[in-house]
Amino acid sequence: MTATDAFLAAFLALPEGSFIGTSHGRSYVVVRHSMAGGKSHKLVAHERGGPDYISLNLYQTRNSGALLRPCEMPARKVIAFVLDLVPDAIS
Repeated sequence: MTATDAFLAAFLALPEGSFIGTSHGRSYVVVRHSMAGGKSHKLVAHERGGPDYISLNLYQTRNSGALLRPCEMPARKVIAFVLDLVPDAIS
């Protein structure tokens, strides 16, 4: 599995809508939306009780494959966040 495949698998496995999750030992409120029939995705995460913020758009295109567009932050930050993100269990 390539790094791109690992990122896509981790991202698409995340629940849609709002949820609480943990990445790199920190808790976040996360919102993930799919649009355009699943071809466009948006993820925004705010650290609970802290300053960290994650925002990205992901586009799945026929010609170019997956296009990751982080919002004003390095791609490596959002990739590391998504790969480590574990949604909390719902009780």
